[in-house]
Amino acid sequence: MTTLDAWSAAVRRTHGGGVVLRPAGEGRVPVHWVRTGPGTAGTPPIVLVPGGPGIASVLPYRGVRRRAAARGLDVVMMEHRGVGLSRRDEGGTDLAVADVTVQAAADDLAAVLDDAGIGRAVVLGSSYGTYLAQTFGVRHPERVAGMVLDSPILSVAEDLPAVRAHLRGLLWDGTAPDTARCAELLRRLVGDGIVSADETGRVVPVLYEFGGPQVLERLLSALAGGRGLRTWRLIAGLGVEEVGPGTPLVYEPDLVRGIAFGQLGYGLPPDGLPLDPQTASAAAARHAPAYAGEPLHLPAEITRFRWPTAVVSGDRDLRTPPPVAERVAALIPDAVLVPIPGMGHSALDTHPVAALTIAHVLARGRHRDLTALAPRIAALPRRGASRLIGPVLAAALSLDLMLPG
Repeated sequence: MTTLDAWSAAVRRTHGGGVVLRPAGEGRVPVHWVRTGPGTAGTPPIVLVPGGPGIASVLPYRGVRRRAAARGLDVVMMEHRGVGLSRRDEGGTDLAVADVTVQAAADDLAAVLDDAGIGRAVVLGSSYGTYLAQTFGVRHPERVAGMVLDSPILSVAEDLPAVRAHLRGLLWDGTAPDTARCAELLRRLVGDGIVSADETGRVVPVLYEFGGPQVLERLLSALAGGRGLRTWRLIAGLGVEEVGPGTPLVYEPDLVRGIAFGQLGYGLPPDGLPLDPQTASAAAARHAPAYAGEPLHLPAEITRFRWPTAVVSGDRDLRTPPPVAERVAALIPDAVLVPIPGMGHSALDTHPVAALTIAHVLARGRHRDLTALAPRIAALPRRGASRLIGPVLAAALSLDLMLPG
């Protein structure tokens, strides 16, 4: 028995759920799923779909499922094909990149619901998971009781101009009062050649999202005074790697690169200007499939959705920023926008208590109350592991500034 087989058996014993065999090339892939249930009678189960693509469901979200179970929520999660427990076919061979597509994953999810005996569910997708959730809604509309789109992707190619404009407006032009000083410092640092324009797209959004404008301003002020370069270089190097296997059972981007780059366009080329979010994926894009176009035109498809939808957006999200969420909410007929102040990207990862609360309210048929409830939801305890990134970066900066230059 391999390590993966042993873990798979342990999952079924301790997490609940099952395995459904799905077509993959000329063979089949065992798609694993887990379930907390049973939930409150009369309330549909909630399917959680994390981001990536490449983020596993079973191992990284154990804590989220424990919180859901403690609240009496019936939560289902599917291990995405090509990732973690669903990485290999029946014979133990890694899936081919060509067999890992958004459409196949959406159909896998329908098969999981069949296997679990679930007719309709509330689908909560986060980041890439929103694209998969919307694709599921297009292909299997009869299975959707409601939807939560957390930090939504609508169309990477169509969204990119709005993403760039929002990011540069905040942090290059300084259109918001709390970022005006940051923008002034950043323009000076790039103009004086202290930092490169290329690196701004990798460093500044990370520090702003996780640390906030105060920590970002502190670093930029230090750089203007000839200090802080170690912290800048540290952040600039985060995530700069070629497409590789990642961390087994946690994050495995290699087999899903056909989705990320070939179908969704994560590797669209940088425009050469400061604060371009595309610089973060430029290295990986060199060894990934070329962009062939999105499998669906979601801006048109989602206008036909007829279920209650909550669109969740953090005001510090620079990856799928508020203008994108606002467009999604405007296109779906029965959607409400749920703004979360002080939050960056992905409530499922940074504020899972809020994400579960939103899904629960919607599952109970009260999604129209969510806009008014948003301030109270935002104030709930933040339990996501990524909430620690900001304090860690702030501590690294403090240590940097204490060390001799």
